[in-house]
Amino acid sequence: MLSTFERMVAFRYLWPGRKETFTFLVAMFSLLGIGFGVFTLIVVMSVMGGFREELLSRVLGLQPHMVVRALDGAITDYEPLVEKARAVAGVETAAPIIRAEVLARGNRGVTGALVYGIKADDLERKKRVMHGMSAGALQLFSEGDGVIIGHRLANKLRLDIGDSIRIIAPSVTATALGSVPRARAYRVVGTFNVDMSEYDSSFVFMPLRLAQIHFKYRGTVSSLEISVDNPDQVREMRAPLWQALGTDVRLSDWQQINATYFSVLEVEQNVMFLILLLIVIVAAFNIISSMIMLVKSKGRQIAILRTIGATRGQIMRIFFMNGALIGIVGTLVGTVGGILFAVYIEPIRKFVEGIFGTRLFPHEFYFLAQLPTRIDAGEIAVVAILALALSFLATLYPAWRAAKVDPVEALRHE
Repeated sequence: MLSTFERMVAFRYLWPGRKETFTFLVAMFSLLGIGFGVFTLIVVMSVMGGFREELLSRVLGLQPHMVVRALDGAITDYEPLVEKARAVAGVETAAPIIRAEVLARGNRGVTGALVYGIKADDLERKKRVMHGMSAGALQLFSEGDGVIIGHRLANKLRLDIGDSIRIIAPSVTATALGSVPRARAYRVVGTFNVDMSEYDSSFVFMPLRLAQIHFKYRGTVSSLEISVDNPDQVREMRAPLWQALGTDVRLSDWQQINATYFSVLEVEQNVMFLILLLIVIVAAFNIISSMIMLVKSKGRQIAILRTIGATRGQIMRIFFMNGALIGIVGTLVGTVGGILFAVYIEPIRKFVEGIFGTRLFPHEFYFLAQLPTRIDAGEIAVVAILALALSFLATLYPAWRAAKVDPVEALRHE
């Protein structure tokens, strides 16, 4: 423990003397460097963690946890398979699905889209879609009277509820004039908004019966989509599902489907952490510089302290406390500032966009409509501990050099 004498001298040395202003400024820049590094690390890790968590929750709210496909072609006699899948312990829902890429034509323009043939009861179980769906859309959809499209797709094609959207399938129909693409107009009975550009700008929900007719899936479907109680345990669900459905099907889970994307996010997060940690390391080197300068400027005072009885251990602890205080205050300032910035980052983003008249987070290039954050106490603790550890390590050598000062040599020219 530090004695009262050591604390008093350490705090006194923090304030600059008449000829120590430059040393004090270097120490303050070191403090600001530590604070800025910690601040940046917390903000970036919070944003990237929030982005991953929000994206994962939204993807799992729309994508199935597991997809069942036939080894060759479409799935025939799918209703018994649906019942077998639902009977497996841990399975929440199972639904027959038809997915097909198409061209969609509206009142203005043509664009690519993804038709999602599904029963109304199964669509109702997609809570995220239902939360952002226009009023009365599900009722008309259940009557097989039309399709439901993403609100961004509706805006792109200049479509309102009640208008017709023309779906052009990649398959062709033979006629007397030759092969022509299968195309048909469907009434738009509603729109949905899930705040994910990829889905809002391309998805078309179509009643399963109409999808079977339009895409020539007579009595068949392209896949079964399964949701489980615990998405993190989809790997454990593979064996019981294979046992229930048979080995003549292929099972794909959400971890496999999105493996590349989420692994890239994880690698990017780790790399960003290491890169931004360099800011803290540079600030730690500044602590070494400022402390060495402080030791040089306090050589006479150190010699006097030694001559009146101060031990080398006391001198070392005094200067260690000086450098440690720079790291502690800088880490505290950076941590508090980083947490506050992460909490209020969305209002700050809007404020900056309003001042500069630009968009910092374009919806067209990101899946999310707003900048998400996730305050992780564990990550913040790791950042703070690393910053403090680097600060303490940077202080050891200057403190040791101060303890090694020879009083005779220091006072020889006084």
